[in-house]
Amino acid sequence: MTRVFVWLAVGVCAVSGRAAAQQAGTAPLPDRIPSSLMTFFVTSEPIGDGGNFGGLAGADAHCQKLAAAVGAGGKTWRAYLSTQAVPGRPAVNARDRIGNGPWYSAKERVPDYLGRRLSRPIVKSEIHGDTLDEARRGSNLTKEFALTEKGELVNGMGDPMPTRHDILTGSQPDGRAFTDTADHTCNDWTSNGAGSAQVGHSDRIGNGNQSWNSSHATTGCSQRDLVSWGGVGLFYCFAVE
Repeated sequence: MTRVFVWLAVGVCAVSGRAAAQQAGTAPLPDRIPSSLMTFFVTSEPIGDGGNFGGLAGADAHCQKLAAAVGAGGKTWRAYLSTQAVPGRPAVNARDRIGNGPWYSAKERVPDYLGRRLSRPIVKSEIHGDTLDEARRGSNLTKEFALTEKGELVNGMGDPMPTRHDILTGSQPDGRAFTDTADHTCNDWTSNGAGSAQVGHSDRIGNGNQSWNSSHATTGCSQRDLVSWGGVGLFYCFAVE
């Protein structure tokens, strides 16, 4: 009899907790966030032509294609990539291409009031650290958040080979384009040979820093160059609407 009363008490508490959360407008999210609600991912596969994406339009189309394949094609997707200024064309900053968030990955979870793992977003102030306080706190974009559109982790340092954590961005840590004369974007994402590209590390490990978006430069723009540095030509995609 005692056992029956215990189970009844647990059930009443669980129902009461859910009702209270609903009344407060904070009802728990489902245990598994559907892919249609995903608003951020790392591309699971490269375009395959080194740093030549056909420009920003080609990179955006790749994001859109991969998102559509998992049921999230109803949103407008943009690649997190900067381009550099050339005569007659101003620079484009990656940070200005991705909307205002917040962004959800495919599976990232935090405990709710019942101990279940629910999706937690990142917000724009958490990824670039523009103020001193934000810079000290550091980006909340972690390896566990930087999943592919399929909800898979990207192999990084210490994981089984091959390492794929080099993520092309062409950006400075603040998400803006470089302003010097060196090539940081594989000729604005049209080169599969000469040039270089700035990459971040999706696991935020390696090269003496913890930058998700601006860790180091590649030594070339061919597919072989990208692979030799611990990447394959992946990039970040954000939903802007």
